[in-house]
Amino acid sequence: MFMSRTAASRPKYPANMASKQPSKDEGFEILYGRLEEAVTKLEQGGLTLEESLTMYEEGMDLARRCQELLQNAELRITRLQESFTNGLSAIREEVTAYAPESEPPSAPDELPLE
Repeated sequence: MFMSRTAASRPKYPANMASKQPSKDEGFEILYGRLEEAVTKLEQGGLTLEESLTMYEEGMDLARRCQELLQNAELRITRLQESFTNGLSAIREEVTAYAPESEPPSAPDELPLE
């Protein structure tokens, strides 16, 4: 049986659920927190179809931005690791470049008598 809800019993959400679009300046933690809030609101229910769709769209946009930030962080780590590895290779090459080519003359077993 379908029961209509009155406007008074409906939760108060702004008409535009995506009231704050993710900006380029927001960090991962802020965006992820907003994503968690959107998921919680959707799970709680009580939203109209339009509110649910708008909240879902906002959540998908937040998830996309979080994924981009994670991929960028992973790329930075990969580059740092490669830079570190390349630096170690250069150091190894320098050490072998300065290694003596022949053995130094060995010390005599006995000291000369004078």
